[in-house]
Amino acid sequence: MEPSLLTEIRSGVAHLTLNRTEKRNALTRELIVEIKSELDRIGNDPSVRLIVLEANGLAFCAGMDLGEMQRRAADPDAAKQWLHDSQVYARVLKSIFEATVPTLVVVQGPALAGGMGLVLACDMVIASENAFFALPEPARGITAAMVTPLLVYRVGAGAATLCLLSGQRIPAAGALSMGLCHEVVAPSLLSERRDQWIQSILAGSPAALKITKQHVKHCSMHEVSRLIDESIKVSARARETEDAREGLSAFLEKRKPNWQPHAND
Repeated sequence: MEPSLLTEIRSGVAHLTLNRTEKRNALTRELIVEIKSELDRIGNDPSVRLIVLEANGLAFCAGMDLGEMQRRAADPDAAKQWLHDSQVYARVLKSIFEATVPTLVVVQGPALAGGMGLVLACDMVIASENAFFALPEPARGITAAMVTPLLVYRVGAGAATLCLLSGQRIPAAGALSMGLCHEVVAPSLLSERRDQWIQSILAGSPAALKITKQHVKHCSMHEVSRLIDESIKVSARARETEDAREGLSAFLEKRKPNWQPHAND
């Protein structure tokens, strides 16, 4: 069985590649923990000057593994499990976002839900024309709470609202126009442009790049890491609702969800 995550460090560049292609690189708890472990290892390697996140297969990442989520819902301590899962995912997002070296993500296909969070946590985004971005959580009865702070940080509240509430796919060209990605290229040119970006970034001074990253975050006036922490409970709470159970079941059973009316809170 092939590993779900491939890691290679060469010439100062750490390449992390999602490799769960049979499940569209959906994130299990085990895979998330593995990503965090590799990020910690990379962070302690002084030779690393750049982190490149990419994926094998047709999809970049389909988000959380909904089959695993549904099984978790059947546990007697489901609420505790939801909270733990949100904490684990938050640690990965913060590790990417707070990395002292530049981070580049190469999106060759769809990036959905939690997969879109991985993209948003990176500094720079190159996407294929085949890529699209979407936050379908409301259609599953849950929320994209963990992704929201990063989304607002990257594209602003107006564009974030469209992504969060519409349920629509944002094609690569649309993502480029709203600032969600920085370049869109033909699939055949994606690897070439990735390598060109890598060389351009490595031409910069390591110290200058580190200081620049810190200064950009300071100038943005957004406490993104704190907001990610605050989103943990929001994400976990949304997964405990009847809507969440119905939404996940409907998705896995390939039917439309039967939403029930709720009294105003």
